[in-house]
Amino acid sequence: MSEATPPIGTQVSRLAAEDPDAPAVTCNGRTLTRREFDASTNRLARVFAERGVGVGDYVTIVLPNSVEWAQAVVAAWKLGATPQPLSARLPDAELEALLNLHPQALIVGRDDPRGQTPSLPSDFTLDPAVSDAPLPEAVSPVWKVMASGGSTGRPKLIEAGGDSRFPARAGYPLGAQPGDVNLMSVPLSHNTGFTTFAIGLVQGHHLVLMPRFEPHDFLSLVTQHRVTFLATVPTIMQRLLPVYRANPDAYDLSSIRRFWHLAAPCPPAIKRAWIDLLGPEVVWELYGGTELQALTFISGEQWLTHPGSVGVVVAGEMKVLDDDGNECPPGVSGEIYMRPSPGSAPTYRYVGSTAKSRDGWDSLGDLGYFDKDGFLYLNDRRVDMFTVGGRNVYPAEIESALSAHPNVLSCLVVGVPDDDLGQVPYAIVQADGLDAAAVKDFLAERIAGYKVPRAVEFTDTPLRDDAGKARRSAVREQVIARLARVRS
Repeated sequence: MSEATPPIGTQVSRLAAEDPDAPAVTCNGRTLTRREFDASTNRLARVFAERGVGVGDYVTIVLPNSVEWAQAVVAAWKLGATPQPLSARLPDAELEALLNLHPQALIVGRDDPRGQTPSLPSDFTLDPAVSDAPLPEAVSPVWKVMASGGSTGRPKLIEAGGDSRFPARAGYPLGAQPGDVNLMSVPLSHNTGFTTFAIGLVQGHHLVLMPRFEPHDFLSLVTQHRVTFLATVPTIMQRLLPVYRANPDAYDLSSIRRFWHLAAPCPPAIKRAWIDLLGPEVVWELYGGTELQALTFISGEQWLTHPGSVGVVVAGEMKVLDDDGNECPPGVSGEIYMRPSPGSAPTYRYVGSTAKSRDGWDSLGDLGYFDKDGFLYLNDRRVDMFTVGGRNVYPAEIESALSAHPNVLSCLVVGVPDDDLGQVPYAIVQADGLDAAAVKDFLAERIAGYKVPRAVEFTDTPLRDDAGKARRSAVREQVIARLARVRS
């Protein structure tokens, strides 16, 4: 990273000086201009410093998407501290497990369940008597640290490899432009939201934050603010479609220039619907982990000729290996390994875990294959795959097929024990006006018989969070426990 790039806090102040009255951040109808946002984060940084926050310290932020969340993150950067965003919905036990992985100087939004670290309440107010003058420039040695439970539920932290001299040019490969209106619909505690926030911040975007995703609000905010750029997840894409289709004249999506989705596999029917709605030049997909060893991109135009792919490698290197460590030929599935380009600086450091590696190549646990044109296709995560009578079954394939039904809002498939076949698929479905027979009949026309769920359970609540994530291992345990109670 260039030494000429100033730290994020300095960039925020420079943008405020260039255009002080431009909107910086909006949430729940409240907007701060760049001048107001810069001044408030100077004041909050001094509040943090009075509580002992300094260069290199963790500041744990346990807040929902809000103006206060944005202020807390930037205040940490202005002191050279490292923001650690965590979900505001974490139960105390999970919060405590993450806090125990690394010391923190301050917790914003929650009391420490251990009673160790000082905290600032979620409804903090800024004392106008505290100075809002510029602070001495400080560089955070780690510009972000993200939390992950992974598929195993064991908590770990992922520290970014670089410092807070985060350049505006980082957004250019994504098609982000200075002055974009950027809608943040996913939790900012998730890497998708956090990184998109940082890109928007240093490019001078008007950042429009959703406290929590709701389809009508999303569509209305795009229409009201003339949103030009956004990054979201397939779960949100799926929930938006029935609301938009019910009243398309109520919303105007024509301002969107770049629509990114990432963080989870996108069912082809959902992807094609958005390409039809916005145009193939607008809809783009990114695949890669929080660790950022390597990335793939795919445009809508490319996807139409390679449906189901997540794209070609645009940063770092990837390869697909079989269980013996041999590279798989095109069309043959295996485990995806990746690494930064030779000579590049490390992109991350784990706290509380170690990477699964082979000869310097890391695996995030995903399975997939490359085609002869170099396009990558995902099967599923290795830990989610199960076998039915010795045949591999990928839950994502069943979920993708079921998501094509217009009445399905969300679904999740797990493998449950079976005396005859070892395991069989079990589906949990959030749907409107479907029964188990209709679900099975719909799938029987689209996937092999052994992949059709033996049982279908219905729910009234979404099965994935607003970041598109599901705790599949926990869901499987709950299903197995319920089935055991029924049998007993």
